[in-house]
Amino acid sequence: MDDELPERLREVEDELTALLRRGRALSWEIASEVHPNLEPNAYGLLLWLRRSGAIRLTDLAARLGVGKGTLSRQIHSLETLGLVRRDPDPNDRRAAQLSLTEEGQRRFDAARAPRLGQIRRALETWPQRDVEELARLLRRFNDAWG
Repeated sequence: MDDELPERLREVEDELTALLRRGRALSWEIASEVHPNLEPNAYGLLLWLRRSGAIRLTDLAARLGVGKGTLSRQIHSLETLGLVRRDPDPNDRRAAQLSLTEEGQRRFDAARAPRLGQIRRALETWPQRDVEELARLLRRFNDAWG
């Protein structure tokens, strides 16, 4: 079993590299569809904001594993484009909660819809339990990595 581990790790790395390459290309494509001046790295940020609704900058920075300064600059850019807003945090007046604007949500959802369709088509012949297992394993991997 131990003799197989290095080859399996190489296989995981190969597949992960292919997935990441595809993901980067997708991020560039979706970012430009959301807004022509949007940086490609902002796609993941928009995804987290779409998923979480309202979230504090410090919490978002921790989830994404980036510094608050870097994230603050990215958020400022998204605010300037009218995609993100800051609202007072009802639990802490010193802090703000970030969320997508209605326009940001509309643009993000419209740009993302075709990609979700591609994923749906790629997995449509898979049994539901396999799709659930894929999501579970990817979540587990991401949690262990970060």
